[in-house]
Amino acid sequence: MEQVQQERGWRGSAEVWLDAAYDMLVEGGVESVKVMPLAARLGLSRTSFYWHFPDREALLAGLITRWQSQNTANLIARTQAQAATVAEAMLNVTDCWITPALFDSRMEFAIRTWALTDSRLAEVLRGVDETRIQALTALFERFSFPPLEARLRAQTVYLTQVGYIAMRTEESLALRLQRIPDYVLIFTGQAPTAAELAAFRARHGSAE
Repeated sequence: MEQVQQERGWRGSAEVWLDAAYDMLVEGGVESVKVMPLAARLGLSRTSFYWHFPDREALLAGLITRWQSQNTANLIARTQAQAATVAEAMLNVTDCWITPALFDSRMEFAIRTWALTDSRLAEVLRGVDETRIQALTALFERFSFPPLEARLRAQTVYLTQVGYIAMRTEESLALRLQRIPDYVLIFTGQAPTAAELAAFRARHGSAE
């Protein structure tokens, strides 16, 4: 297969290069994301990179776009998911903290670390944080919380999770699931019902 790809001049694809750049970003930070090491990792030529990206900056911009389209878009979508109670709505949001396919904590940590040395990304990140908090605030307002209280509860939810990520807190799925009902009560003032918890645990592969 490798020989056939070489004979056809296979240069990978934009997604292949982005996937490799993602791996390098979460493993070693933005300084490790360079064209030559990427080419070596993929077994492709350096010139193949330029078929897909004009320069390294374009590749980095692609990583930021990927982060936005996954983490931010999915978080906002979960705040807007159908829910009969605020506790159920918070469990919908909590899906993000349990499922990496919805919210990639490794990517989030890497982006936040990168932003410490990149003022342009730091500005983007400030806007992203505000957008996410506004989405959480809208969730609470949907359940008739006054605007100031809705905002403060939203910040409590969001800053707690950002703290988990920044501190690289590791918990087993079992422990996380065990603690979630109390977190929901603290965040919303309302305990989830047995049926709400059962539905949440079922979609995360736990019958407990």
